[in-house]
Amino acid sequence: MKRRVIIILFIGLILLTGAGQSVSAQIKYALIPESPRPGDPVTIGTDGYVKEAVVFANGKQVAKAVCFPIKEEYGKPGFMAAIVTIPSTVSAENVIIKLNNSGGTVCEIPVKLTPRKFLSETLELNPSLSKLVGESTPEKTAESEKLWEILTTTGDVVYNPGKLVLPVTSTRRTSLFGTRRVNQYSDGRKTTSIHAGVDFGVPKGTEVRACGRGRVVFSRMRILTGYTVIIELAPGVYSSYYHLDSVIAKEGSIVEAGEVVALSGSTGFSTGPHLHWELRVSTENTDPDILVERALLDKDLLIRKMYY
Repeated sequence: MKRRVIIILFIGLILLTGAGQSVSAQIKYALIPESPRPGDPVTIGTDGYVKEAVVFANGKQVAKAVCFPIKEEYGKPGFMAAIVTIPSTVSAENVIIKLNNSGGTVCEIPVKLTPRKFLSETLELNPSLSKLVGESTPEKTAESEKLWEILTTTGDVVYNPGKLVLPVTSTRRTSLFGTRRVNQYSDGRKTTSIHAGVDFGVPKGTEVRACGRGRVVFSRMRILTGYTVIIELAPGVYSSYYHLDSVIAKEGSIVEAGEVVALSGSTGFSTGPHLHWELRVSTENTDPDILVERALLDKDLLIRKMYY
């Protein structure tokens, strides 16, 4: 009798284990692109209930994004989606993206990265700029905390699922995304940083346009970034415009792609007139040019990759 019970329990355990593996194996997912570079955004779709997508490089968590639902419409299936960035600092050849729900990891996706090199530059700072960027003040701390509060907020509306548009017509760029910088202070000190966006060398007063449809979540002066506009494009996805001469867009308003939201300038920590255009995905610096070339959330392509 005992032997029969043990056999039944053993068989049950095997069946449960097999069922668990089967559920995991049945989860469908799609990645766009399938072989991203460091600094690139990755759009993920899955038919399973997933709360977050977490990126691991060399066994260490390097990025995370909250998942959000895409509703069924026009006869096309709904699914869960997430937009996450491979940080520009990742040097590994491969990463793992784990899809998690409240019970743990339901799927692990191995991703082979495409290699990428970034430029480097040195900024010579005069005494005024050296003091501005090097001095810690309660006001700057409060502004940093406010910015972090914005960037860590994940909404539930996809305002702009398609491609982004460039914020200015000028093609002159004075600094590229991911450039490794050395800040040379007037007193001889040096610090290093990574340029988080793209700088356009445009004259003061150039019209700055929204790169996509979205909700204006910030439109005012900051100490380091000068006059600043921040637009929410999708859950956890924010587009920022820095060093403006003046702002036009009102906080809380919905703007359309191509709508004028500000005029360019040289306010804050700036060495001359330009527009700094930045994209953050779940707080991570992201190459905005990638989403000029492809859609932020291509629902049809994700569905085709998952189901067909």
